[in-house]
Amino acid sequence: MGRNNLAGAWGEALAAEYLRKKRYSIVASGYRCRFGEIDLIVKNRKYLVFVEVKLRKSAGFARAMEYVDRNKQQKLRTTASLYLSENPTDLQPRFDVIEIYAPDGTGTLHPEIHHLEDAFQ
Repeated sequence: MGRNNLAGAWGEALAAEYLRKKRYSIVASGYRCRFGEIDLIVKNRKYLVFVEVKLRKSAGFARAMEYVDRNKQQKLRTTASLYLSENPTDLQPRFDVIEIYAPDGTGTLHPEIHHLEDAFQ
């Protein structure tokens, strides 16, 4: 596994733990299909949430959310549509972004986590 894959897995694990503490249940991690990948799929009583995790050292150049452009959002929507066709639910779908800022990479002791709910508007 390359350095970026290790950092990505670390960021997704941090995001999953953060969401568990906020009373979400993890439904899937790293869901892949021909259209793309969704980092995390979680649920609570009301929503089935498709989560994009963005890990950066800082927001100095741009916020992590800014890397989820229209093209990426469309890929995530298409991937989520396929997931929903295979896994019907009565829960309301939602797209969230979790930004993780870790100045020392995977060695960061207290990464900063921002949860942007309903991020694609």
